[in-house]
Amino acid sequence: MERRKVLQLAAGAAALTLAPRSASALDYPTRPVHIVVGYPPGLSPDIIARLIGQALSERLGQQFIVDNRPGAASNIGTEVVAHATPDGYTLLQTVSANAINATLYQHLNFDFARDLTPVAAVGRTPFVIVVNPQFPVKSVPELIAYAKANPGKINIASAGVGTGPHVACELFKMMTGTDMVQVPYKGSYMTDLLGGQIPIAFGPIAQIIEDVRGGKLIAIGLTTPTRSAAAPDIPAIAEFVPGYSAAGWYGICATTGTPDDIVEKLNAATSASVNDPGMKAKLLNLGVEPMAMPVTEFKKFVADEIAKYAKVITATGMKAD
Repeated sequence: MERRKVLQLAAGAAALTLAPRSASALDYPTRPVHIVVGYPPGLSPDIIARLIGQALSERLGQQFIVDNRPGAASNIGTEVVAHATPDGYTLLQTVSANAINATLYQHLNFDFARDLTPVAAVGRTPFVIVVNPQFPVKSVPELIAYAKANPGKINIASAGVGTGPHVACELFKMMTGTDMVQVPYKGSYMTDLLGGQIPIAFGPIAQIIEDVRGGKLIAIGLTTPTRSAAAPDIPAIAEFVPGYSAAGWYGICATTGTPDDIVEKLNAATSASVNDPGMKAKLLNLGVEPMAMPVTEFKKFVADEIAKYAKVITATGMKAD
């Protein structure tokens, strides 16, 4: 009888120990959640994070606050989340550059594949070649011809070495046999691009689509293999350079060790937001094609992206500055 009483007491204590954790997952979030963005305000990851943050705030009843931590090709912000408490209250606005950085940077204080866990996909987006209207190029064939006639004389704005647009541009140069100079910016290059100080950029479509629609910039080619439903009037680079393909994507990651039920709750809320007709329209208006998927599928997607870019970086000998 005494032994039975001890066992009952032990079982009760275990249940009490487990109860708060289950309740916290059930009630999550009970305080504001931070979405860390590794880029400055106004760039596409920030734009998408604010859209998703607002939608999650409405669905989950707590503020989702965008926390910009720019620098080091987004590695500063990524490290913040990699070292955060794994409780779901510090999330990372993840982009294709994170998969690139996993191989490109050899001496980080974190391991993207090990220290962060994929939570939810948001959308896929082409990068786009845009030119200032004063630049004497209005199409991809004209750019190739002009670049070959002026080797090493064309400056191209870049968000930094190893970013998705940077890799897309390097692939374009390799496949077209052109020599153009990438100029990395620590912040936004939009002021210089719009002012004509730099004539051309490979950029995320979400960042420049409104300036294209307003006639301030000219879009001459998308990096996806075919035209995008988000911008059907812009030709794909592959129409002129057969086999060319590159793309960006957006998602959310959490610190590894975040409880699975919190990850699943965030995935469900994010996927519902992405699939909402109003959100779909907003994303498409920014040039982003919605891409909701289950947690397991998104984990495989991110792992495949890391492996793909590892092969590209190794083959080209690309080095971070």
